[in-house]
Amino acid sequence: MKLTWLGHSGFRLEIEQAVILIDPWLSGNPMFPENRRDEAVLGATHILLTHGHGDHTGDALAIAREKAIPVVGIYDLVNFWQSKHGIEGIGFNKGGTVDLGGAKVTMVNASHSSSIDSAEGPVYAGHESGYMIAGSGHVIYVSGDTDIMADMQWMGEYHKPDIGILSAGGHFTMDMERAAWAARKYFNFRTIIPCHYRTFPLLAQDAEPLKANVPPGVRVLEPEVLEPIDL
Repeated sequence: MKLTWLGHSGFRLEIEQAVILIDPWLSGNPMFPENRRDEAVLGATHILLTHGHGDHTGDALAIAREKAIPVVGIYDLVNFWQSKHGIEGIGFNKGGTVDLGGAKVTMVNASHSSSIDSAEGPVYAGHESGYMIAGSGHVIYVSGDTDIMADMQWMGEYHKPDIGILSAGGHFTMDMERAAWAARKYFNFRTIIPCHYRTFPLLAQDAEPLKANVPPGVRVLEPEVLEPIDL
């Protein structure tokens, strides 16, 4: 299994027979070198979205059209895009599980907000979400944009993720210290990968507070853009 950071909260996940682009914001992303876009989307089979904000959905429609691959996510947003833009989509909801090329993807709760921009202002885009992705001998928790939630207790006990991809930049999501507290309290991760940080000065610029506060033996990997991590 291979995971590649695309900057901010975007990832390329190669798992089972799937190549899943998670929250692919490439165009205009200060962290992403746009001359390497083809490399990032090569062989993509699915696009998985946590919510509607532009820093998560930015290139989703363009890639879906270009690659003729489905957008996967909350039913409200996916159904709207299917009807308005004619893309392929897999819309589902909290507690539902879909099979993406052999990877089992279950939608779970997150605590944030979700909208898409329009000429009249923000438009409802369904609920924000996270995902448990099971495959290739691992369970990955993709938190999406969120704060700490009591739901994390049952999510950790039920799904038993060994890898956590955690939003941890602060201001819009939990910060590094809060992400570490959630990891200690609710999960038994072997590996944690922070995201939603370093993109702007407003966000955390490193993961040192996370590294300093996770349980002993848990490795925190600070990703570098377009440098694959073998898991």
